[in-house]
Amino acid sequence: MVHYLRRSGIYIGERRLQRVLKKFGLQIKPRKKYVRTTDSKHGHLTYPNLLPEMAVDGPNQVWAADITYLRIVNGFIYLAVIIDLFSRKIIGWQISKNIDGQLTQDALDMAIKRRQPKNGVIHHSDRGGAVPLPKLCPET
Repeated sequence: MVHYLRRSGIYIGERRLQRVLKKFGLQIKPRKKYVRTTDSKHGHLTYPNLLPEMAVDGPNQVWAADITYLRIVNGFIYLAVIIDLFSRKIIGWQISKNIDGQLTQDALDMAIKRRQPKNGVIHHSDRGGAVPLPKLCPET
């Protein structure tokens, strides 16, 4: 709240703000700090996890994907990232105001364009909300 007041031109210290709130019987309601990025209760097709029995010993064998959110002044933006599990390098990413299939598709498109993998790469995610993905790359 101190930061909000300072941005509004009201300069007050934390302790003084606490005393003022206490004097008037007010409490600050904390902001919700968690934004849901996974919905595992869906009817979309899911695939078994192939990673426990697999040893990753080279690039473009397994790509892992995830979505997170970043707090900005007026809300949140979402970040989709794809990393190569062998090199631990980010190979695709996208930022959007919306958490939807296009966000993840754009990150995947960037990874494919940058790496041009052969067939057989495993695209691993937390299996949350899903959209059908096209065939990753042409037969080679």
